[in-house]
Amino acid sequence: MTTTWIIIGIVVLTLLFVIGLYNRLVRLRALVREGFSGITVQLRRRADLIPNLVEAVKGYASHEKATFEAITAARAAMTASGTGVAATAAADATMTGLIGRLFAVAEAYPELRASENFQQLQGELSAIETELQSARRYYNATVRDLNTAIQSFPAVLIAQPLGFAEEPSYEDPDASIQSAPKVSFDKPAA
Repeated sequence: MTTTWIIIGIVVLTLLFVIGLYNRLVRLRALVREGFSGITVQLRRRADLIPNLVEAVKGYASHEKATFEAITAARAAMTASGTGVAATAAADATMTGLIGRLFAVAEAYPELRASENFQQLQGELSAIETELQSARRYYNATVRDLNTAIQSFPAVLIAQPLGFAEEPSYEDPDASIQSAPKVSFDKPAA
């Protein structure tokens, strides 16, 4: 009789442990999804601001048609990009590069840079970029926590059979930022 109760106790404790582990993995997965949602919200805010920026610059630099068309196309691609992390990161990187080109065009027009409307849009974009950077860091932290939990013992034994998989980090697809630039100080010829 005592052996039966010990076995029942062990089974109950094991079951409670598995339930607790499962609930922890569910919570971590929900945080990852929330983190990715935060990124997409900030990207949507930035995409909604882009037409206003383009219009502000267009008034001063109407001959930069190719830049405006590229930004419009990238904005459309960004809003239509897949729900995956890699597709979103690639669209984000493209848009970031094009926004840089737009500001390079704006640099050539001092009266545009002095425009109150342009300064306000530039400030809003700066705030969105700060929040976007924070959202990316939050997402990557939640991915790290989930992936660590999935790879750790004993969760590694039950995570995959229960439908949990590792999530990808939000990474910039530009390989050039992954390595340090090479700097050379050559001696001048004597």
